[in-house]
Parts: sequence; structure tokens; C-alpha cells
Amino acid sequence: MIRTCLVSLVSLVAACATAPPIDPPALDVVTPDAWTAHQNPGEAPALAWWSDFGDAALDDVVRSAIEQNYDLQAAAARLEQAVADSRIAGADLLPTAQIGLTSAQQKRNFIGFPIPGAEDRVLSTVFSNYGVSLDVTWEADLWGRLRAGARAALADLQSRAADLRAAQLSLAGQTVKAWFAIAESQQQFRLAEASVASFRTSSDQTRERFEQGLRPSLDVRLSLSNLANAEALREQRRQQLDAAIRQLEVLLGRYASGTLASPTTLPDAPAAIPGGLPAELVGRRPDLVAAERRITAARQRLQVARRELYPSISLTGSTGTSTSALTDLLKGDFGVWSLLGNLIQPIFQGGRLRAGIDRAEARAAEELAVYANTALQAFSEVETALAADVFFANRERHLETSIEQSRAAETLADDRYRSGLDDYVTVLESQRLALQAEGDLIAAKHLRLENRVDLYLALGGGFNSVESP
Repeated sequence: MIRTCLVSLVSLVAACATAPPIDPPALDVVTPDAWTAHQNPGEAPALAWWSDFGDAALDDVVRSAIEQNYDLQAAAARLEQAVADSRIAGADLLPTAQIGLTSAQQKRNFIGFPIPGAEDRVLSTVFSNYGVSLDVTWEADLWGRLRAGARAALADLQSRAADLRAAQLSLAGQTVKAWFAIAESQQQFRLAEASVASFRTSSDQTRERFEQGLRPSLDVRLSLSNLANAEALREQRRQQLDAAIRQLEVLLGRYASGTLASPTTLPDAPAAIPGGLPAELVGRRPDLVAAERRITAARQRLQVARRELYPSISLTGSTGTSTSALTDLLKGDFGVWSLLGNLIQPIFQGGRLRAGIDRAEARAAEELAVYANTALQAFSEVETALAADVFFANRERHLETSIEQSRAAETLADDRYRSGLDDYVTVLESQRLALQAEGDLIAAKHLRLENRVDLYLALGGGFNSVESP
């Protein structure tokens, strides 16, 4: 049931409540016309931005997470609450009507005069009364207090829908990052296994040369130490892989069994994505949309608080039938009606109403400050991710050169060791550098992919403007 509602509510988000702010609050900080970091002016990314990585299995995993994750289901339930709250607030603008049915009986004793033949008994009679009524009450919203409350509730609904969209994007980002973490762990584990095999072969060769009297025992012990360190690193990589798989299983709403089919290699980073314009970001980022909607809600509640000082006018009408005979209940001859007007003007509330206004003003100021900080943080995230993408690309290029040179150095050191020109320490150092360079390159590719995910999220996912209800 909940998962079905989640799917429908996620669809509601796209059609309803994450409306871009019509008039976003002005910021004291001047924003540039374009991003200061490098960006690609190409086409906007797909709404399902994770598909840019070209992995069908990843697409399925993200889809499964959106359908099954319990945190997202909780966010969807909060949206349902906001929908109900909005309906309740809107109902205050309409008349209320209720129908009533009454039935009463009364026994009356006759006391004081003796009645012949009654002996000591008390004589009495029973009176019956039956009634049906229709009561209608309506408050005339002359000052707009009720309308302001309804608009505040609608703004709350829009903010909750934006929060759901933000939760959906965040979950997609966490899922993609967890997928890449598994892929990196797989590659690091395979590299560690290959290193163990290589170091075991080297250790065997060193032992043979020692037994032949060609090398000292120090070389044997150094090779065994190197092999043991490689085996320890392999177990560390195995543990990291296991933990990454279990983390993704939890995101998918599954038991963390560690048995999930997982990727084996990291994909290449897709082509650079466009950043759009800073001015467009406020309509794309769901957290900015939510913050702006909360400002609107706070300002509407300020209007409610101010209008609490004005008199309230309500009308109450009632019509129905009252009779002593049940069979006469529907006869017009026994109809009754009433019409009542009520005006209430607050005079003394102990400062409660004025304090309510002060509180509402402070809340509106708070939400405005939160929006400004959220906007600055959003701009910073985009700029940082755009700049970092270039840095990570340069780092990958340098590490590829490092691997090439370190492997060549490893081969040269091994040849010189076999020729008796260098000691075994030089071989160990060249092996360590080559292994470190390969591991660093895998980690760098992972970091670049994570940064690309951060950029997608910082830009609000795909470049879609979500429509207002």
C-alpha cells in the first residue's frame, strides 16, 4: 500500500508542488551572470541523469531504490500529511452543515390530590418529543484570515513536495555513489589479489637465489614481509567490498546479506554537463524551491496573526421539525427554524495576539535567512563541483603517467637486481610505487565519478522546471 502511494506521490511531485518561485527573494550577495568555473555549453542532462553513465544495471538499481527505500517512503507519508492539512485549511472557507435527530421521553408524577381507586399508587404520565434538524454555520472571511491560512497550508504542501523531490534526488545520488563504491572496491580487491600473486612469485624467486647462495637472507625476509603486507591489504579490500555491498542493500530496502550482484569496473566519466545559469538554479533545486515556499507560508501566517485582531463574523442557521408524535416528524405543520448572527471582537487577551504577531514576524525573518543561506550553499556546490571536475581529470592524466613510469622503473629495478647491480630494497620500493599508483588511479576515477554525481545533484538533477499546482 505504502509503496503504491509512493509511486503516485512521486508522480505528483513532477506535476504539482515543487513549483519554481514566481518572485524569489532577493539576495544581498551579487551573483554572476555565468558560473566562474569551467562548464560545457552542451545540451541539458536527462531527467534520469544516472542513465548518462551508460549502465543498464545501475538504472535498475536506482529505480528499485526509489520504489523500495524506507526513508523515501517516510518522506512520501509526510507529503500525504501536508495534502490532508491543505484540505483541512481549505475547508475553513466553506460552510459546515450537520443533521441531527433527537428523541426524548419524560415521565411526570401527579402528587398532592388523592384519586379514588388509586389506593397508594402514584399516578404519572409520559411525554415524548421527536426532532430532526439541519444546522449550517459559516464564518464570513471579511478580512482574509481564513484565505491566508489556506494559502499557508498550500505553501506547506508545495514545500513538502519539494522536500520529497529532494529526498528522491538524494537517494538516487546515494545509490549511484554506493554502486561506484562497490565498483572501486572490486577493482581494488582484484589489484590486491594480483599483487599478492606477484609478490608470492617474487618471494619464491628470492628464496631460490638465497638457497643458491646468490642473495643474503635479508632479501628473503624483506620479500616475505612484502608478501604479508600485500595479503593484509587484500583482506582490507575484501572487507571494504563487503561493507559497500551491504550498504547498497540497505538503500534498496533489503536485508544486508552481502549477496547483491555488483559491478566489477568503474565506468568512464560522461562528457561534461552544462551548468546552465546561476539565475536558473533557484527554479531547479528542490531545496531552494522548498525554502522559498516556506517563506511564503510564514508570510501568510503572519497575515493570519495580524487579522486575529479583527472581529470575526459568523452566521448560524437551523431548520427542522419538533413534535410529540413520531408519525408527525416529517409534516410541515411542526417545522421550526432559526437564524443567528454572531460578531466577536477581541478586547483583552493578555498580549497573546500581539505576541503571536511578533512570533510570526520572527518566523518569516528566519525563513528568509534560511533561504539566503541555502541559495549561497547551492551556488557554492555548483561552482566547487564544476571546478573539481577539471582538477580530477588532470589528476587522472598525471596518475596514468605515473603508472607508466613506475611499471617501467619496476622492470628496470628487477633487471638490475638480477644482475647484482642493485639491492632488493630498490625492487621493493619500485613495486610499492607501482602498486600505489594503480590504486591511486582507481580511487581518482571513483572520486571523479562521485564529483560528477555531486554536480548533477547541485544542479537539481536534470534541467527540468517543476510545475506549480
